[in-house]
Amino acid sequence: MSQAFDPELATRIESFGVIAVLVVDRADDAIPLARALLDGGVGVMELTLRTPAALDALKKIRSSVPEMIAGVGTILTPVQVQAAKEAGAAFGVAPGTNGKVLAAARVAGLPFAPGIATPSDIEAALEHECRLLKFFPSEPSGGLSYLKNIAAPYAHLGLKFVPLGGVNEKNMAAYLGEPMVGALGGSWLAPRDLINAADWSAITARCAAAVEIIKSARKSS
Repeated sequence: MSQAFDPELATRIESFGVIAVLVVDRADDAIPLARALLDGGVGVMELTLRTPAALDALKKIRSSVPEMIAGVGTILTPVQVQAAKEAGAAFGVAPGTNGKVLAAARVAGLPFAPGIATPSDIEAALEHECRLLKFFPSEPSGGLSYLKNIAAPYAHLGLKFVPLGGVNEKNMAAYLGEPMVGALGGSWLAPRDLINAADWSAITARCAAAVEIIKSARKSS
């Protein structure tokens, strides 16, 4: 009964190095979108609860593209925790650290990554046994330099961070060079306009380019 990421799931997510963060307006786009991501080498996605289509999209992916690790993001309430769990989410993500949401995730057994931006946020997440933390908004908060400073007092705990917000193909290699960075949040991989245009080849190309950067960064780190 814990929302802490189990080692196998965390290892699988870290192996990809990036999580595609998505806003889906039409549930019917879910299956071709998931396949486009996989074709580009990205096997983890976060469907944000910013549209009514998100949970229906998740159900379609779970049914038709089971090899995709599909989670739910922008979880703001305990009710949404339960809805994500019932829809088959592999994990949940929030932009902040809400104690009620984290408690609900723990009861539901939903692996959860809360958003952090300060040492106090990190400590609030630790109270709920969270060890994989979303650093958001990354670049506006001070980027990698800031993250290294706020994470330093907790380095002995083995925390892993997922930076999101201003992270892109130009700066991702620097983040991936840090052992504390488990993966990146990739909102640029499949932006809303490309999904709505059903431009699956463009999304696959963006993913493939990111995967090459990840491979190169990990070889040199």
